[in-house]
Amino acid sequence: MKEKLETLVDSGQHDFVLEQLEEATPAIEENEVIEDLGDAEPPWETQVIEPPSKTFAIDVKEGVQPPRDKSKMTENSNIEAAGMSASTQPSSPPSSVRKNRSAVWDHFDVENAIEKKAKCKYCGSLIQYENVTSSMGGHLRRCKQNPNNDSNKRRKTTTTPTIDERGVLNSPSASKFDQEEAQRALVEMFIGEELPFHFVESPKFRKFVHALQARFKVPSRTTLARDIGALYAEEKMKLQDFLSTNCGRVCLTTDTWTSIQNFTYMSLTAHFVDLDWKLHKKILNFCQVTSHSGEVIGATIESCLNNWNLNRVFSVTVDNASSNDVAIKYLKQRLNSWNSIILNGEFIHMRCCAHIINLIVKEGLKEIDESVLRIRSAVKYVRSSPSRASRFQKCVELEKIQYKGLPCMDVETRWNSTYQMLEVALKHRKAFELLALKDNAYIGEMNGGKGKGVPSDLDWEYAESIVRFLRVFSDATIRVSGTLYDTSHMYMKEVFAIGRFIRHSCDSVDFSTMSMAERMRVKYEKYWGNPDSVNMLLLIAIVLNPMQKIEYVNYFLDYFFGEEKGGELKSKLSKCIKLIYQQYQSSEEASEADTQDVQANNINTDLHGMGFFLQATGRRTNTRSKLDRYLQEECEPYSHKFDILNWWKVNSTQFPILGNMAREVLAIPVSTVASESAFSTGGRVLDPYRSSLTPRMVEALVCTGDWLKEDLFSALDDDGEVLQQVDQDIFSSNDGACSMAASIDNLDDD
Repeated sequence: MKEKLETLVDSGQHDFVLEQLEEATPAIEENEVIEDLGDAEPPWETQVIEPPSKTFAIDVKEGVQPPRDKSKMTENSNIEAAGMSASTQPSSPPSSVRKNRSAVWDHFDVENAIEKKAKCKYCGSLIQYENVTSSMGGHLRRCKQNPNNDSNKRRKTTTTPTIDERGVLNSPSASKFDQEEAQRALVEMFIGEELPFHFVESPKFRKFVHALQARFKVPSRTTLARDIGALYAEEKMKLQDFLSTNCGRVCLTTDTWTSIQNFTYMSLTAHFVDLDWKLHKKILNFCQVTSHSGEVIGATIESCLNNWNLNRVFSVTVDNASSNDVAIKYLKQRLNSWNSIILNGEFIHMRCCAHIINLIVKEGLKEIDESVLRIRSAVKYVRSSPSRASRFQKCVELEKIQYKGLPCMDVETRWNSTYQMLEVALKHRKAFELLALKDNAYIGEMNGGKGKGVPSDLDWEYAESIVRFLRVFSDATIRVSGTLYDTSHMYMKEVFAIGRFIRHSCDSVDFSTMSMAERMRVKYEKYWGNPDSVNMLLLIAIVLNPMQKIEYVNYFLDYFFGEEKGGELKSKLSKCIKLIYQQYQSSEEASEADTQDVQANNINTDLHGMGFFLQATGRRTNTRSKLDRYLQEECEPYSHKFDILNWWKVNSTQFPILGNMAREVLAIPVSTVASESAFSTGGRVLDPYRSSLTPRMVEALVCTGDWLKEDLFSALDDDGEVLQQVDQDIFSSNDGACSMAASIDNLDDD
């Protein structure tokens, strides 16, 4: 067939060939649109034969050519009006180039000449044509991938990326498609949002993605898992490079957790301040361990440090479990063998401040007053069924209470939960009092059976005193549990503040408060009352706070421990500061006195004999070290907004050795919240529906999710008031079915 056509072309019988082909082509609906087949290249090639007068394209594989285009010049005008003039079009498709040929063919390739199907060069859609190309022209005007469309040109007018009021990104690169970049964004989304792998194969998800970008090839769950592993390895290498170039010693927190699979996991988190004085928190490992024993935990931490090439550790913060004492002892020995530890690891062990506060308060609340029990029962009543909650909500509205939330049940074994329950209940006190007047079922349940009675005025007053008392401990716990700001200089200040508060409460005229404070005082003395158990690094952290320095510390050491023991602690603190300062002092940062001695013996560098004069007369240009100069300078004015890290960033050039000390001392975390928060992530990753995940995949998901975090707050923390307003706007009804018109006098029990 090919040879016959070539012979006819050579003889100049072009029109005859076209007529024969048109007659042989079966008729199909003119405007039929064929399903998009993607971007696959056509499996055929085109050979162009050029006779003296005309150019004629022959399909080598099929032996046919496109039919003669009988469209009029009006169609060419329509195409040009869509911004597609023939003079600016791409190279023409493999078809006959005739004088009356439509410009639309510059944007299509013939896919099947027998069935008369043409493929769009931009989106890959197959369009059916007959004797005219109107269907092709219509598609071309609608094609979203066509760069010549006016609507598409308008999309590209933005020169810089912007975000509109709806949070939509407008970027000049938004119209460009990159499969690799899109797939990486998909992987990051699955990690960050903790989505199950099978979601990627959901038909509705694939339909949604196709609507956004038809050219994106959605990966399978297997490919997604491989991509997550590859991204974990990539991000781990980046973090390793960053650690090696931006920090000296790291501070660690660690804790253990048992998953729904009954596997024990250990979380290891590194805290450090980089060279730009920014505090970082990075989960290094979330790995499986064989048991909770101290030996296993210590050996696992050592293995993790070796894997990360980290042999410089400043501190390790753990809770008060006895197994952690064994783990720290093991780590001390290993780190000493690496010659990278401060003061032989004497103060490497940091006990979680939040955990100790919890133990102190729990001791004080062991004997809880019946007033708290009555308020707890009242809260339990209104939260026990939807109808009771609805009736209580009516009381809240009638009393015009502005607080949006309802009273919450507490966990009796957790003091902070009881504190929050009492705090919210007090905000609804008037609603509870109104409920007692209008709801007979409430009165009956509170007074009958095991009920303790309806809360009285004395009960509410006692609750107010308890809330004031516990607020001190709650606020302290929140402050020391921060992971996005430096907390090491806060530890001992919170210890001093809590100690003063307990001492003052022991002299209270209220018997309940006094007895509670006395029980707390015993536990306080156990953990913080022994001067031998005070960690010197936490006192040094206060000294490195330019607002307080050493005089503040010395005063409270005398206040809490007396002159004798306080004096011993002050002497020990002064000695430790000097020892650490000397350990940080490098050979190239020798003291000014040593520099002067060297210059005095070198006539080439001591041209005017100043060094020789100072050495001969026993004088020094500066008899004070920079440590002494820092301690003797005036303190900065006290302010809650004072940025310690920024102060050291500005002044580290003046005090370079102290700056290196401050960079590592101020990075010490004083709670294990950072590691414990990893277990919240682990619990969501290993929910009952994903319990088949392997420990290595769990580690990849948890760690990579932590490394990719950019926002300070989770996107899931929605504004409750905003959501409630939206809920009212959507679901509010005027039919009276859910209205509040019913009289509160007619309240009935469920």
